[in-house]
Amino acid sequence: MNRFTVISALGSIALACSLCAPAVAADWPQIEAQARGQTVYFNAWGGGEAINAYIDWAAKEVQARYGITVQHVKISDAADVVKRVQTEMAAGRTSDGSVDLMWVNGENFRTLKNNKLLFGPWAESLPNWGLVDLNKPVRSDFSVPTDGYEAPWGTAQLTFIADKVVTPVPPRSAAELLAFAKANPGRVTYPKPPDFHGTTFIKQLLLELTPNPAILQQPVTRQAFASATPALWAYLDQLHPFLWRGGKAFPASAAVMHRMLADGELKLSITFNPNEAANLIASHQLPGTAYSFGWTRGTIGNVHFLAIPANARAKAGAQVFANFLLSAPAQAHKADTRVWGDGTVLDVSKLPPDLQALMRTKAPGALTESVPTLAEPHASWVEALEAEWLKRYGTR
Repeated sequence: MNRFTVISALGSIALACSLCAPAVAADWPQIEAQARGQTVYFNAWGGGEAINAYIDWAAKEVQARYGITVQHVKISDAADVVKRVQTEMAAGRTSDGSVDLMWVNGENFRTLKNNKLLFGPWAESLPNWGLVDLNKPVRSDFSVPTDGYEAPWGTAQLTFIADKVVTPVPPRSAAELLAFAKANPGRVTYPKPPDFHGTTFIKQLLLELTPNPAILQQPVTRQAFASATPALWAYLDQLHPFLWRGGKAFPASAAVMHRMLADGELKLSITFNPNEAANLIASHQLPGTAYSFGWTRGTIGNVHFLAIPANARAKAGAQVFANFLLSAPAQAHKADTRVWGDGTVLDVSKLPPDLQALMRTKAPGALTESVPTLAEPHASWVEALEAEWLKRYGTR
């Protein structure tokens, strides 16, 4: 089945999927009517060509179906959007904010929720909520209950990338990574926190090395941090001298690492999309011998979400767009590795056979092995870990 056949079939599949969904919320027709003609300013990461193309496709779909204009505001850090919403609300701009919908999770969601900067609850009243797989962590964001204030959009899991020709046997634990780095000095690294991938890598190490991982699911305290992190810092002290540039400098992003892997400068790269290597192979950014792998005891995985600020102008349009992004056609198109390859939040067993087959197809280079998913630490650990990492290693 080629991409154009898939897309042309999505319209008829949507009708079949409507049989799986719950009854439409009583006021949903009113919300759709109010949304028509609105412009939704969707603040979302703009650093990935495949993601940008997908958002452009979705914008055209909702324009044709619902008369909504979606403007993709390309951002590099969701924390900047959070600060903008905070500033607007503090200045009394309570109803005509510049952000209508944002791609968010983790500590940024926690900040917005704790400061009552979110519209809602709304997510579980969407018509397509009935398709969501409730066995996935769609009601908890980095151990913070979502309470209907954000809608799930996709799934992700920390994944490593290597080249079979260069690295036929990859490291599958923190201990093996240390041994691998010592055997290949200068050929291993990770992005510099607070880059998202770099921070996630630090959390991955912490989950494996801390003597009591359960403590990470609770809000961080000074005492908890002091008891949970010494093994992490001892490990990094051993690892860093064997890293690229002796651990005195770090790549700015995972995208930079991908290029270094392709150039042979590194032996490993990192991603939070188990299908990204397949996309990079298809776009000739990595060789066809690239492959994805995880660690034996599992890697961090989470759900990423969509949220509406309390001062959004186009709340109705934002809800209709979010509902479309949660639909079977949109989720199937997003899951296609030739499009984006982002994991679905839907219960695939509820979908028609054609879509089930599409979502379960794996392209060369994608993660095919079963890797246990480890829960994210509570969102409050992120800031504490980044601050301590920068204090110890950021100024070398």
